[in-house]
Amino acid sequence: MLNGKNILITGGTGSFGKKFLKMIFEYYEPNKAIIYSRDEYKQSVMKSEYEDKIDMSKVRFFIGDVRDKDRLFRAFQNVDYVIHAAAMKQVPTCEYNPIEAVKTNIQGAQNVIEAALDRNVKKVVALSTDKAVNPINLYGGTKLVSDKLFIAANAYTGYNNTRFSVVRYGNVAGSRGSVIPIWQKIINDGGKSLGITDMRMTRFWITLEQGVELVFKALEESKGGETYISKIPSFHIGDLAKAMLSDCEIEEFGVREGEKLHEVMVTKDDSWTTYEYEKHYIIYPHYEWANLENNILPGGKKVDEGFEYSSGNNEQWMSVDDLRKELSKLKGEVI
Repeated sequence: MLNGKNILITGGTGSFGKKFLKMIFEYYEPNKAIIYSRDEYKQSVMKSEYEDKIDMSKVRFFIGDVRDKDRLFRAFQNVDYVIHAAAMKQVPTCEYNPIEAVKTNIQGAQNVIEAALDRNVKKVVALSTDKAVNPINLYGGTKLVSDKLFIAANAYTGYNNTRFSVVRYGNVAGSRGSVIPIWQKIINDGGKSLGITDMRMTRFWITLEQGVELVFKALEESKGGETYISKIPSFHIGDLAKAMLSDCEIEEFGVREGEKLHEVMVTKDDSWTTYEYEKHYIIYPHYEWANLENNILPGGKKVDEGFEYSSGNNEQWMSVDDLRKELSKLKGEVI
């Protein structure tokens, strides 16, 4: 699929972009991979990290911001596939700088769409988040709008063959900003107390590798407008603390503003157009232009009306021992 192709990743110096770059050279033989981001220091660090691991003659580092449509237009020249990972993601930062979040997460998304259409990109896959589902904070609100923009963009392709789809997952285990590296630093510094907002809290467990594999699937089979969600296990946040430090003291300080007890990936209202597959769900677009009946991918079964996919009502659960095993695999992955 990606052999001989040119692939561009916006926000490519983040946790996902690093893993994606490594895996495309493990699984495929791309012609060129372009890292598009605005931080020259992170690009230089990433270049140093990978110079002995992959064929760097096929990697390009492109300084640019998704807010700059002209720069995107230049970067997208001869690009076959785009992975849109750039976003403002920190909930408190978005709350304090709302218009900046809007410029990056909404206006930036529209710029990516227009540049992709103008440059005849084959496919665009945008990364989403559970926070875009019934959002209660600005980050989630901007990502909801972003998702809607990418899905609706399929109605404007005309004779252009560009197709847009979305991949949705929650916090990735060990990624920058997740709780694991925060707690690990406390433990490394000799701390015995780990702070938890609420002991009832649950989360989905997904690794960077699983996130990249879901994007590969969307690139390979999407026809336009789908939202892909992995079928993954849940865990209690208190069990994660015990898995990281068996004799830890837990300090419960209450749910923070903009935080949810459970991650929700598929709402009851989405069940009308959600299909279950062996390892994932797909929410199909519920629009007149979508021609839903002809675009359902084979192998899926429509979920029951009222179905909801939440980390709190999941059928798969991880024990403390399960979490310890998975944490051991993350060594070297935590960023």
